[in-house]
Amino acid sequence: MKEFTHFNEQGRAKMVDISDKQETVRTATARSSVIVNEDIYQQIQYGTNKKGDVLAVAQVAGIMGAKQTSSIIPMCHPLSLSGIDLSFEWDLSSRLELIITASVKTKGSTGVEMEALTAASVAALTIYDMCKAADKGIVIGPTFLHEKTGGKNGDYLRRSIPLTKLD
Repeated sequence: MKEFTHFNEQGRAKMVDISDKQETVRTATARSSVIVNEDIYQQIQYGTNKKGDVLAVAQVAGIMGAKQTSSIIPMCHPLSLSGIDLSFEWDLSSRLELIITASVKTKGSTGVEMEALTAASVAALTIYDMCKAADKGIVIGPTFLHEKTGGKNGDYLRRSIPLTKLD
């Protein structure tokens, strides 16, 4: 029978012991997006949102989210993060989509994929929160791991970007 790593002998949840794992430099990059209407696009582009600079607030929120990952994801280890960065880029090819990229780095015994995913997600949620008065129909996602380096399982690079089909 396969042994599950996050369960103890009684079948109850546990945090995995990583004390014997090699400490290496680990990075992860995650992406999310928000699809907005023309009004919200204009507000973000020209800084006219009544709540303030949407991307500046989302940037700080994403950083804070990465730092708090172990507080909200039960089996995540608290990590000493050495770097967190978020960037924003509009994809106007088929709709008004703001791509959020979150990059996280540490030197440690476990990866930072969850921290990068949390940073991207929190940034997207913050954009929704700041813009919901103008339109509650904002679409968040997809959210996904784009790349990771370091660790026992090696590097990972997503070969394609997931697509969504919207109504």
